[in-house]
Amino acid sequence: MTTAPDSFDTHGVDGVRIVADRLGDPLAPAVVFLHGGGQTRRSWGRAAAAVAERGWQAVTVDFRGHGESDWSEDGDYRVTTFAGDVLAVLRDLPPRPVLVGASLGGFTAMLLAGELSPNTVRAVILVDIVPDMNQSGATRIHSFMYDRMTSGFASLDEVADAIQEYNPNRGRPTDLDGLRTNLRLRDGRWYWHWDPKFIDGTSALPPIEVTEVDRMHAAVEAILRNDVPMLLVRGQMSDLVTKEKADEFIARFPEIDFVDVGGAGHMVAGDRNDIFAGAVVEFLARHAAEG
Repeated sequence: MTTAPDSFDTHGVDGVRIVADRLGDPLAPAVVFLHGGGQTRRSWGRAAAAVAERGWQAVTVDFRGHGESDWSEDGDYRVTTFAGDVLAVLRDLPPRPVLVGASLGGFTAMLLAGELSPNTVRAVILVDIVPDMNQSGATRIHSFMYDRMTSGFASLDEVADAIQEYNPNRGRPTDLDGLRTNLRLRDGRWYWHWDPKFIDGTSALPPIEVTEVDRMHAAVEAILRNDVPMLLVRGQMSDLVTKEKADEFIARFPEIDFVDVGGAGHMVAGDRNDIFAGAVVEFLARHAAEG
C-alpha cells in the first residue's frame, strides 16, 4: 500500500513559494516530476508511486501560479522562471536528479538542463512534448483552458463532461472527487485553480519560450552533448506531438530513446499510467541508476 506523500515548500525566483510532494527516502536519488500547463503535482500520483517503489525519491512540484504554489504578483510565467523555481527545489535534494516533464514541464526541463544549469541532472524524460510541436494541437489545449476560465462550471459533472469532450480517449470518471485538486469553489461555481494571467495575454512575462523552436533545439543539443540520457514518451493519439513531429525529432536526435504509448493522447500519464510508469521505470533502470 502506498503511503501518503510528504509535502514541503521552498522559495523560488523573487521569493514565490513553491509547493512539492515527496514519496520515498529523502536521501535516495530523486526523480522530479514537472506537470503541464493548467495541471498540478497531483497529476503524477501513480507514476510517482511506481518510481518510489523502485527505490527512488519521487518529487512532484506545483509550478508557480498552479496548485498550492503561490501566484506571481508580477505575472512572471516565463519558462526560464519556472526553471529557476525548480532549481530552488533541487537545492534541497540529492545531487543530479532525473527530470520528468510533461508539455510545459518538458520545456522547463529542456531549458533547465540545457541552458540554465548544465550538468545538474542525470537524465531527462520528455512526456508528449518536442520543441517543434504541432500548432493546431497547442491551440486546442489553449482553447480548452481559456474557454471556461472566467465563467467556471456549475458542477463537477459539468467539469467531467468538458474534460471528456476534450479528451474522449479517457473514460469519464465515476468518482469526481479527484477533480477537486484542479479546481476551487467560489460563489457556488467551480473554477480552474491557476492564475489566469498564465494564458490570458495580460501578463507582461508570459511563457513565450514555448514558441522558440531553435532555442529549444539548442537546449536539447546541449543536454545530449553533456552525455545526459533522454527519453521521449509520446501518446499515439496526441495531436500536440504527431507521428510526423516525433519522427522528425528522433531523426534529428537519434540518441534519444523513444516510447510510443498506444491508447493515449497528450495526457499520457493519465491516459495509460501503467504503460507510462513502466516505460519510465525501465528507462531509469537502464540509463540513470548509476552516476
